[in-house]
Amino acid sequence: MKQTEPQTAVIHMYAKREEIFPREVSGRYARIRWLCVWLTQLVFYGLPWLNWNGRQAVLFDLGARKFYLFGLVLWPQDFIYLAALLIISAYSLFLFTAIAGRVWCGFACPQTVYTEIFMWIERKIEGPRSARMRLAKSPWTVDKFARKFAKHAIWGGLALWTGFTFVAYFTPTAHLVQEVATMALGPWETFWILFYAFATYGNAGWMREQVCKYMCPYARFQSSMFDKDTLIISYDVERGEPRGAGKGERTGLGDCIDCSMCVQVCPTGIDIRNGLQYECIGCAACVDACNSVMDKVDKPHGLIRYASEHAMKNKWGTPEIARHMLRPRVLIYTSLLGVIVALFAGTLFLRTPLKVDVIRDRGSMGREVEDGMIENVYRLQVMNTSEHEHEYKIKVKGLDGIHLEGDDEIEMQATESRAVPVRVRIPHGVGKTGSNKIEFEITAEDDPSVKVEEHAVFIVPR
Repeated sequence: MKQTEPQTAVIHMYAKREEIFPREVSGRYARIRWLCVWLTQLVFYGLPWLNWNGRQAVLFDLGARKFYLFGLVLWPQDFIYLAALLIISAYSLFLFTAIAGRVWCGFACPQTVYTEIFMWIERKIEGPRSARMRLAKSPWTVDKFARKFAKHAIWGGLALWTGFTFVAYFTPTAHLVQEVATMALGPWETFWILFYAFATYGNAGWMREQVCKYMCPYARFQSSMFDKDTLIISYDVERGEPRGAGKGERTGLGDCIDCSMCVQVCPTGIDIRNGLQYECIGCAACVDACNSVMDKVDKPHGLIRYASEHAMKNKWGTPEIARHMLRPRVLIYTSLLGVIVALFAGTLFLRTPLKVDVIRDRGSMGREVEDGMIENVYRLQVMNTSEHEHEYKIKVKGLDGIHLEGDDEIEMQATESRAVPVRVRIPHGVGKTGSNKIEFEITAEDDPSVKVEEHAVFIVPR
């Protein structure tokens, strides 16, 4: 008897991408989405060109270890402010997600924003959805090559401009323009311009929904921040089913005419009528499309809408939905966010525009000099973090007769950092053998409120 070989099942861990051709849609949410596109890109592309007090308004100067944010100058010692900003961003994301699901993904995420821009360029060159689908299936002709070349050329130009803008946040824009014009870009600047351009071109032009479905971790853990009162894109099954084509009186049928417009406009290619799926980015394109169809068949809006699970089950209207937004999770997120923002703003407002680090000269722990005086040498790392030059007075206290030997005044330019060597002396017999606590006081001569006190140790030798 002939034996048959066992069949081997092949399991694919990654589905081959099927190109999606989203239909253009208009409506309230489409207008909001484009408003977010304009606002975010005006900020991103415009900030590097703004000047403030004779310098770039927003500049992260890694070489000089200074971060300029309009009138604020941050140093490595101000890392706590960056940590606070990240915490604020995280809690904001938690809050927005608890209230309205993936609203960030659908309206303001860079992936969504650039995909929207790239698809707009694609529609302008290749035409609407049906024309793009025909073009994709047609053989290569001069017209097809010209359209594809024009599209990718514009995509590439926009991606390079995006990469240039990204680097302009770290290298002054005027200097970067000069380097590009003279073809004298440094290796790191060249790398980051091309890398960021390649990422923009690839993510927004080619990968698109693949980034949201496979690369973005947010899609995987978003459900942990949802509850039954979170607003999500919902299809009203009770009202829409059973589906069927037709207009006007449709006996025994629901309001859904099965036109598939909600699927055609979806940037990730899902059918929201099958329920919430992790691929849904909450862009509400299906809501706009369905509402436009409802207008044509003389049915009320809202067959697909933003609603919570409880709202769909209990048939709540807008007032009931709004009342259930103020639930414990939302109140906790809001309270924590408010406290952190208040502390951050208060700390930033009360921040002293002067920083001082005291470093002992470890090569000389303490020595006896002329007239029987005991001397210690220190290095004061003084940072003027303000936008104005100041003259500072240095004082030292903590032991009887303690004083500075030499000049006790320093003049510093705006945002300057300097190491200032100082010699501190005390009379013989003052203080105990070993370490003694002392304190340096640095005060701005023109503004006594700008004052920093730093503790140090004075060594008295045996």
